[in-house]
Amino acid sequence: MIRARTVTVHTLDQGAVTIPEPIWCTGHADLPTGSRDDIHHSGPEKVVDYEGQAVLSAELVEYPFGMRPIPPSVYVDILIPSTTLDSAALEGLAAILTEQAAELRRLALRLAVLRAGGDW
Repeated sequence: MIRARTVTVHTLDQGAVTIPEPIWCTGHADLPTGSRDDIHHSGPEKVVDYEGQAVLSAELVEYPFGMRPIPPSVYVDILIPSTTLDSAALEGLAAILTEQAAELRRLALRLAVLRAGGDW
């Protein structure tokens, strides 16, 4: 039988808060978090670069105590700096965006499995 892991997160408003920690969580900083509402779990972040610029990042997150609790979800940040591209660079960017769209679809399937009680 596998025992659930727990983690103790120190908060400024409620002191030490011990909570279950999902297996996919990469850990918590030792510094106190502002409030219990701010406690969150996060998985490994995936960052995609194009010509030295971050274009897309995605990571699994959960905010169990938020004012509006967020169940396991994927946080996505897309940043495409303004730039002028020639045809080859535009094709390169399009290829990366196409690959990342497929990756986001894979993450969506994994997330559905996790929310249904399966493993990440």
